[in-house]
Amino acid sequence: MLNLERLRTLDALARHGSVSGAAEGLHITTSAVSQQLSKLEREVGQQLLAKNGRGVRLTDAGRLLAEHAARILSQVELAQSDLEAQRGQVVGELRLAAFPTAARGLFPHALTALRERHPALRLRSCELEPEQSIPGVVRGDLDLAVVLDWYNKPMALPDGLVKASILEDPAEVAMPVDHRLAERAEVDLAEFAGDEWITWGEGEFCHEWLMFTLRSKGVEPIIGHRAAENHTQLALVAAGLGVCVAPVLGRRPVPAGVVTVPLRQRVRRHVYVVWRADADRRPSIRAAVQALRAAGESVG
Repeated sequence: MLNLERLRTLDALARHGSVSGAAEGLHITTSAVSQQLSKLEREVGQQLLAKNGRGVRLTDAGRLLAEHAARILSQVELAQSDLEAQRGQVVGELRLAAFPTAARGLFPHALTALRERHPALRLRSCELEPEQSIPGVVRGDLDLAVVLDWYNKPMALPDGLVKASILEDPAEVAMPVDHRLAERAEVDLAEFAGDEWITWGEGEFCHEWLMFTLRSKGVEPIIGHRAAENHTQLALVAAGLGVCVAPVLGRRPVPAGVVTVPLRQRVRRHVYVVWRADADRRPSIRAAVQALRAAGESVG
């Protein structure tokens, strides 16, 4: 009889590629991972792991069992989802993540509403960029993730995920109050060809979007500063160090010395929530999506 927790450990190793990655994903120690896998090898009577330099790799038997483990765990998730749906109660634990401005702009309203309406539901939330939160949902480390893409640069989602729209978030340009365009009713991105931009980290989805959008308008961006957090970007704008894109969600309050001006192109972020299709019937998932949408309506 195969032990479900040991199969979960093997699945985590296959997904993360290392004992330390599996331990981090399962929130247990590396020694606990090793013990679980040793017990699983004794149960099946075959070697599942082989040394690979300083790490380990799956043997042929290990890969075969890991493939079965992924299907078994998906069926268990589906069974739990169906049982929750049949019972019709919003209970258990729900693990959510959101990119920083969504965590600030949506989570206080949505999580408070969920706690008040469903006191038996345990909520766990964290800030993560979509590049980290989407794989977390795929792996099963997270139940829900609030993510984004842009009007002209959609983000591809892995198979097996379901999504629901939360809101359309308009973006403006933030600039110092003494900027030459600060008193304009609207601006065009091409008008900032000579300005230094304060942007996100190299490789982040929003940074890549900004580079793509500016270059599509014939502007080669001048990058002065990088900051992951929008409020840090606004503080640098207030200091006169450049301009930045300033979406509305989670932006307030705007610091003194900063003006935000709408873009003529109606630049918008699409904010939505994703979850695994095999958990689609869980009442807690549906309740969270409803609460996030209500929070989005209050922002809009």
